[in-house]
Amino acid sequence: MEPPELREPNLPASARRVANSKLRRGWTTGTCATAAAKAACLLLRDGDAPAEVEVPLPRSDQRPSFAPERCELEGDGAIAVVVKDAGDDPDVTHGAHLTVRVELHDAPGLELRGGPGVGTVTKPGLGLEVGGPAINKGPRAQIAAAVAEVFDTDEVGVVVEVSVPGGEKMARRTSNPRLGIVGGISILGTTGIVRPFSTAAWRASVGQAIDVMDAQGEGMLVLTTGGRSERAARRLAPDLPEVCFVEVGDFTGYALKRAVALEFERCLFVGMAGKLSKLGAGVLMTHWTRSKVDPQFLAALTAEAGGDDDVVAAVSEANSARHAYELWEAAGLTGAPDVLCAKVARNLAAYVKDRIAVDAIMVDFEGAHVVGASPGARERVAQEALS
Repeated sequence: MEPPELREPNLPASARRVANSKLRRGWTTGTCATAAAKAACLLLRDGDAPAEVEVPLPRSDQRPSFAPERCELEGDGAIAVVVKDAGDDPDVTHGAHLTVRVELHDAPGLELRGGPGVGTVTKPGLGLEVGGPAINKGPRAQIAAAVAEVFDTDEVGVVVEVSVPGGEKMARRTSNPRLGIVGGISILGTTGIVRPFSTAAWRASVGQAIDVMDAQGEGMLVLTTGGRSERAARRLAPDLPEVCFVEVGDFTGYALKRAVALEFERCLFVGMAGKLSKLGAGVLMTHWTRSKVDPQFLAALTAEAGGDDDVVAAVSEANSARHAYELWEAAGLTGAPDVLCAKVARNLAAYVKDRIAVDAIMVDFEGAHVVGASPGARERVAQEALS
């Protein structure tokens, strides 16, 4: 079989932005915290709680308005709450109460603090101070701009503390613990807007995870396609730190380029038949809108693995990669997944001009057993897990 042409199709605009034009967009934690901060500032300045506040967005002239759920004086400061509305995006922080307390001090300047429910950075590689709050640069600038609309921080000191009740529990459903962000969620948002089912957010999280890995001096990354394949990968390489495992989703090509740019030495890809079949055929963007499993590729692979004409013909009409795998299994063609993994490993390495050593492992659909591996994989992971 001739080596395939390697390609990484772009996601269509509809997939990059929203899955359906009727879906409702929402607001990031950064924008909601900004609105709460401005409301509290206005209360301190004017003595009256605003019914609505208008805030700036990063990279945009838009100025959305928010109605604080609560805005009141508290001790020497003011506290305001804005409830996050993520629109139709399945965001774990949807409904979170972004709570901001503002105090004024004589010493000029703006001080931003993280309160309960906002994570603390414990590892380098995030572009944030270790030991500081997990409030990203975009929201920091957004909050600073909103505060400046109320107070001149060259003349007065403003302390802004952001809290998220229940944030620590929410964070368990995010990648924060793996990235070394403990105790709560991150305050995020590069545009201030949540676009439903945004794949851009996933792509950004993949890059961030690889950056953190690099900052900790790791030389090997393990790419997986989802929860089951990641759990399998963790069993295969139990000695690797948690940070080395990245759920890459559809962004295999992007992850490899990022790893090569940071001079990683080795990569192990762990997945199931569907994604591996696309990668084996040379398609590096595996999103369902941009690529389909090619039964003819799988049929040719079946012949290369020693399948007879009947099996090859059956696979050529398979309706999915899983169906093809089941046909291999029924025919006792146990070598076919190994051939597929070898092709995947070659393609991924070739995609980045062999600047990183790549191996691939295929697991079953429950993620319980290894059913195929490229030759080098058997030398790089726990041998007992491959038996």
